[in-house]
Amino acid sequence: MINKAIAFANIAHANQKRKGTNIPYILHPLEAGIVVAQMKFDPDLICAAILHDTVEDAYIPYKSIREMFNDRVSFLVETQSEDKTKSWHERKSHTIEYLKSIDDEDIKIVSLGDKLSNIRALHRDYLEIGDKLWERFNVTEKNKQGWYYKGLVDGLCSLNKYKEFEEFERLVTRVFC
Repeated sequence: MINKAIAFANIAHANQKRKGTNIPYILHPLEAGIVVAQMKFDPDLICAAILHDTVEDAYIPYKSIREMFNDRVSFLVETQSEDKTKSWHERKSHTIEYLKSIDDEDIKIVSLGDKLSNIRALHRDYLEIGDKLWERFNVTEKNKQGWYYKGLVDGLCSLNKYKEFEEFERLVTRVFC
């Protein structure tokens, strides 16, 4: 099933690049899947991490995820998707509050896979180009990005027993403090 998720995501994200780079987008969901696998080897969680952006960024319907994989994978992908009809601040506030309000460790693990991959890329690029990094994003203010990532640390803090959470928290501090 994991290989099927990799192939599916590879097709869904074909020709996409990471913002402001020439890095193939597929590397992000693959990294998210690896992070999840290192935390908890559960094929459904790993697949959800690999597929987490297919609905939001590649417009794949949840029904297709459910039919190709299963209800749990589809549900987990849905928990990671943002409502793009809302403003950036509304979406990010919702994500932070949602993560703070739930006790479901599996949802948080999939989220941490995604967010750790993102902060690793931000940290690497921030070291290389500094504050020019924020020009890549729709919200270009570092302090607003920092608010979001610090909120994620709070929302994911129940995962503090995992070294991946410790890395996430450390990188957020390095980039935003």
